[in-house]
Amino acid sequence: MKFVIFGLSVSSSWGNGHATLWRGLLAAMGNRGYRAAFFERDVPYYASQRDLSELTTGPLILYPDWNDVRHMALEELRQADVAIVTSYCPDAVAAANLVADSPVRAKLFYDMDTGVTLDVMQAGRPVSYVGPNGFSQFDLVLSYTGGTALEELRECLGARRVAPLYGWVDPSIHRPTAARNEFRGDLSYFGTYSDDRQNTLARLLIQPAQSLPHMRFVIGGAQYPHSFPWCENIFFVRHLPPSDHSAFYCSSRLTLNVTRPSMARRGYCPSGRIFEAAACGTAVLTDSWQGLDEFFEPGSEILVCHDTQNALDALQADTQSIDRIARRARERVLDQHTAAHRLAELESILDDFPSWPDSSSNGSLAMTA
Repeated sequence: MKFVIFGLSVSSSWGNGHATLWRGLLAAMGNRGYRAAFFERDVPYYASQRDLSELTTGPLILYPDWNDVRHMALEELRQADVAIVTSYCPDAVAAANLVADSPVRAKLFYDMDTGVTLDVMQAGRPVSYVGPNGFSQFDLVLSYTGGTALEELRECLGARRVAPLYGWVDPSIHRPTAARNEFRGDLSYFGTYSDDRQNTLARLLIQPAQSLPHMRFVIGGAQYPHSFPWCENIFFVRHLPPSDHSAFYCSSRLTLNVTRPSMARRGYCPSGRIFEAAACGTAVLTDSWQGLDEFFEPGSEILVCHDTQNALDALQADTQSIDRIARRARERVLDQHTAAHRLAELESILDDFPSWPDSSSNGSLAMTA
């Protein structure tokens, strides 16, 4: 089975969450004996922070301009079973048109930023990775979030069929490891700066830091402005390559998850960071959204915060309780939320399509290697 993927980035994890996710899923594909080619535009800000140069599943094609690689992409598609175009792919519209005209059997769009896509589109602004025909030219649209977003993708963007494919983790990369002093903290947060997350970050980390000056808080990520309201007990790590993720999580007693409002409004929106931290054996403190209990049991496997006081209570909870929550969350992740689990779900989704005949014409798309 061969996949061709047109994405934002797999070669650099700087300032985006796509790369780590794709690395995990591609590793799972490799373990199943699948082949996958990944097309990524070679842009300066990722080139200067590149932390992966090749894939074990097939070629990583870095290209300066779509016209330079169009013929190669068509050749890869002619040999492929599944094509996937993703949100924020710089050449998504051109790639979608090429996929639509190709003989590939399964034509997918994977919206890894569904809330943003829908909010921008509903505000009447253009979405750079959505063409004039919306998603109607794809056999299936996968969504990183579920809930009401699935129906909106049908109604607003013409998706013929939709299915959620939630976040995941590669437990061979994210796992318990030794703490490091530069990451040490009572509460950590890992994420690229975003204006729409700032109010929640202020309630659940900045205000607790101001109230608990004897505790240490750590933020890791990119694109934080000079105007960010730092205080003496909040420390900053500018960029964290995947090789440092586990040490970052394992160096704090608790780690915070902050959900974009556009995702939280629609529900069923687990961040990949939740799964990564839990796989490392670190207890997660999160804001609330509908469907959270489908992924973790609140109070038992994850701590849910509605306001600053909830965060303060969690930070002052006894160590035994925090350790118990962390242990249960790791068990849940390893049982249900790894890249291998999501690949199995994708295989099941594809196998359920009777309109995609395999080579034996038995009415399903064969997904065995």
